Amino acid sequence: MAFIDYYKILGISKNASEKDIKKAYRKLARKYHPDLNPNDKIAEKNFKEVNEANEVLSNPENRKKYDQYGEHWQNAEAYEKAKQQQQYQGSYRDGYQRSNQGASGGYSEQDFSDFFENMFGDASSQSRGRQVKFRGQDFNAELQLNLKDVFTTHKRTLTVNNKNIRITIPAGVENGQIIKINGHGGKGVNGGPNGDLLIQFLIINHSKFKRDKDNLYTTVDLDLYKALLGGEIMVDTFNGKVKLNIKPETQNGTKVKLKGKGFPKYKKEGQFGDLYITYQIKLPTKLSSEEKEQLKQLQKLR
Repeated sequence: MAFIDYYKILGISKNASEKDIKKAYRKLARKYHPDLNPNDKIAEKNFKEVNEANEVLSNPENRKKYDQYGEHWQNAEAYEKAKQQQQYQGSYRDGYQRSNQGASGGYSEQDFSDFFENMFGDASSQSRGRQVKFRGQDFNAELQLNLKDVFTTHKRTLTVNNKNIRITIPAGVENGQIIKINGHGGKGVNGGPNGDLLIQFLIINHSKFKRDKDNLYTTVDLDLYKALLGGEIMVDTFNGKVKLNIKPETQNGTKVKLKGKGFPKYKKEGQFGDLYITYQIKLPTKLSSEEKEQLKQLQKLR
């Protein structure tokens, strides 16, 4: 396998921090994203390389193995085991040869496998009638969605290592949440199980609602006269409008709760959080002379 310099792909140094890695990945992922580069094979290739580099370097354990073993990082544990086995075999061979000095025969170099053969189970394991199986690596990916995208359960197709994967994204997924797709990671070695695909969601909120788990919060402007005298107003919820009754003499900063008008609860079909509304009273401006006089009369009455 040819060596791939993941640091070079992301344009960072080997001393880069986790923050530097994430920043570089996001910048390049946006640059080469297929949606922004339709039918561009070079951008598609770069996008895949950037994702592969991020999958390795964003995982501290994988990054450590990569820094130490290069292109063989996925088999680091097998390498160490093979190395220990070879050291053991070497010690055993030396002891055997010393105890049989002058005797004919002995062990040849062919009796002792190369550690890369041990790594892939091609020598000593085969001599025992089996090959060592290794689990494939886990892939890490980020999926950026708008808040409105996760208000309803929907399906989406992802391309990972030239394979299209159709996944269901449940309503109510939270920012930073990770879901696991079993068996869609790296291919196993010698018939070992495939790794998994770990998808982290980045939820962007362009709405006027603030989300806290499955509850939503917003502010609604209320004119002075409606606040004083009461009445009805129409307010926006996340997926429509509702009519609210305003009590007379409603104070600035008054909060009301609309039960069940919040965000969907994750994997709880038909269940929603609540919507909390804070009233913000707007004072009238550009008062006419007559309005000012009426207010003065009200002031005297008070």
